[in-house]
Amino acid sequence: MRKISVLTLFFFITTLILAILLLLSNKGSEKERGYDSTTVMTRISHIRELALVKHNYTGVIGYKDYKKFLNISVPLTDKYFLLKYNGYIKAGVDFDRIKVNVENDSTLHVSIPKPKILDTVIDEKSVEVYNESENAFNPIKISDYNEALIREKNVMVSDAIKLGILTDATEQTKLVLTTLLQEMGFTRIKITEEITIPQTN
Repeated sequence: MRKISVLTLFFFITTLILAILLLLSNKGSEKERGYDSTTVMTRISHIRELALVKHNYTGVIGYKDYKKFLNISVPLTDKYFLLKYNGYIKAGVDFDRIKVNVENDSTLHVSIPKPKILDTVIDEKSVEVYNESENAFNPIKISDYNEALIREKNVMVSDAIKLGILTDATEQTKLVLTTLLQEMGFTRIKITEEITIPQTN
């Protein structure tokens, strides 16, 4: 009967122990690589700025008004001016309303809310006034400038929506989320928009 040397037995036992330790280590690593819904949401919350869509604007606002008597414009009381401005609009989705359902290590479902306008800004430092009237009967007031800028913000929002800023916001959000989730190891990613049920009176 062939005898097993002490050295061979030592190497055999050492190799067996190392193999067991390596196996346990790999299982631990796999467990660490696993993500639950809360962990994924924590990672998602850090990329909300990347998902925003920003439209820059340079525009000219024309303002004209009259004093009125019995809802009739009084002659020679017109006031007017032109404003040139720079501004921007931001659109995106509310990341606080995103829902994540991790099914397994490779599959998850993300529900995102409908996009919305998040910010409409006119840079006051960029505003320049042109062709300003000087009518003693109806002088221009600060409130006239403010009214013109408020009206212009509404126009900016309307134009941006017509140009597809909300659609762009949804697509950008999906792109950013997909990129992040793929980096986290998910290979089957389903992203859907939240269904809004119209309210009835």
